[in-house]
Amino acid sequence: MKRRSAQAPNAIVMVRPHHFHPNTETAADNKFQSTSQARGNVDLAKLAFNEVTQAVAKLETYGVRVHLFDDESKDTPDSVFPNNWFSTHPGGHVAIYPMYATSRRKERRADVIEKLKRCYRVQEIVDYSGLEPDGIFLEGTGAMVLDHIERVAYAVRSHRLDPIALERFCTHFGYEPMVFDAKDAAGDDIYHTNVLMCIATEFVLISTGMIVDPIRRKEIVERFEQSGRHVIDLTPDQIASFLGNAIELTGTDGNLLVLSKTAHDALTPAQKRRIEKSAKLLPLSVPTIEMAGGSVRCMIAGIHLTPRNKA
Repeated sequence: MKRRSAQAPNAIVMVRPHHFHPNTETAADNKFQSTSQARGNVDLAKLAFNEVTQAVAKLETYGVRVHLFDDESKDTPDSVFPNNWFSTHPGGHVAIYPMYATSRRKERRADVIEKLKRCYRVQEIVDYSGLEPDGIFLEGTGAMVLDHIERVAYAVRSHRLDPIALERFCTHFGYEPMVFDAKDAAGDDIYHTNVLMCIATEFVLISTGMIVDPIRRKEIVERFEQSGRHVIDLTPDQIASFLGNAIELTGTDGNLLVLSKTAHDALTPAQKRRIEKSAKLLPLSVPTIEMAGGSVRCMIAGIHLTPRNKA
């Protein structure tokens, strides 16, 4: 196996829902969400279940370790997106986040945390969920896109990201906050940073034109270029196709850029060539899950922890 990048974990957590359907509670501010349910919730649930099953099998084929958890609850329609309620960090640190939507607070699972403790060295769990009664929210690596190498937390302003919670996280975990405003082509606020940008080891996928303040936009681009990364600028149509919602992982033979088939089909030939200089493209077919307003990045919670020695 090639040397693993700090940006690209080789182990992840995924959740396979048994009763998937787009969450009506989150539809108001998630413009990526589709309310079309012509096929019926039962059929959607079966399709989503199969999409996760097939995605896990494909990831494991390429050498990614997947910890798969089933969710049989009917009260957690967005449980397929675990990256919003927890994140892991080198040195044995785990963060648990305060969620904006009431229904999403039920996604937090003790068995996931206990599994991490059994399989990896966990020294500390920082739980921010107690901020919810005060109306303070920070939806994990949806609200933040973390540069684990340069230690920067990029964050789009929204009511899913409170500056108080962001400051606490950055102070505790050692990140510099980089906050900015972003809007889509229709002038609507971007609800989560991870639909706008993906930071990989040697490149960044980002729609710079959606960053409202031109000074901040220039600063962000310069930060990426100074880190030695190539900035791949995305169009609004590519963002709408979930191309910003990708994640770099480490497989058996090196880095993988994992993204949806929808996103992969939106890439230009030149963009594909640039990405493939450092990462293999690995598309996953998740069209049903994308109806809920998230894609492959949202489905994956990366594990940045040290594995325990096998007995």
